[in-house]
Amino acid sequence: MEAVAVREETFGALLRGWRQRRRVSQLDLGIEADVSARHISFLETGRARPSREMVMRLAEELGVPLRHRNRLLVAAGFAPVYPEREVRAPELGVVRQALDKILAGHEPYPAVVVDAAWNLVAANTAAAMFTEGVPAELLKEPVNVMRLSLHPAAMGGRLLNLAEVRAYLLSQLRRQSEVSGDERLEALYDELASYTYPGVDLNVGHVPGPADILVPLRIAAGDRVLSMFTTIATFGTPVDVTVSELAIETFWPSDEETAAAFARP
Repeated sequence: MEAVAVREETFGALLRGWRQRRRVSQLDLGIEADVSARHISFLETGRARPSREMVMRLAEELGVPLRHRNRLLVAAGFAPVYPEREVRAPELGVVRQALDKILAGHEPYPAVVVDAAWNLVAANTAAAMFTEGVPAELLKEPVNVMRLSLHPAAMGGRLLNLAEVRAYLLSQLRRQSEVSGDERLEALYDELASYTYPGVDLNVGHVPGPADILVPLRIAAGDRVLSMFTTIATFGTPVDVTVSELAIETFWPSDEETAAAFARP
């Protein structure tokens, strides 16, 4: 059986990819990193080999995510610097405590924790509203929050303002894919963009009025309409890959009727 050649990542190709993704010239990167544009060119073509410190400096200037900083280090011949622990690892005990307190403290409103690919990591009890009546195949691990939000058999079939929410979520996902270089997000975008919704005009957009502050999620819940907006929080100064990729999304009522609906036992 013929062996399949595996293409090895080179530091120069990875560096050039991140520089181009950030739309930064060799000259601009050199100025920010306090080296010459010629040296950046040599690094990208393989004519020069970076020091460990240079890899870290360039990654910092380009805003490369921690996961990909490790890839840059390995490609340059160095050991990874940033650990990647499981969320349940003992070392992340303080992180789990913080997450548990935030989720519990946000009751009776929904709150979820997701990873870089929008897979569900944790949720409070109120977030169960998003999985009610959802087909079992969409709830298999890992449960993807973006997929739940737009799938026609999940929230996508309950959103009364689907067109504008879909447009926002897809644009957010596209930007995240471009900024992070995460192939999983690119594949997820393609999947979500392919969903069809019979009878729904996806070209209808809401024109903001003078009283608008943000676009809420308008969710059909039986004979009621729940109107909610969200906030997203991340951990500051992370040096662990897993922690750097966690995000906490909290849902808030955007009108008194929705707040009253959640307040009922």
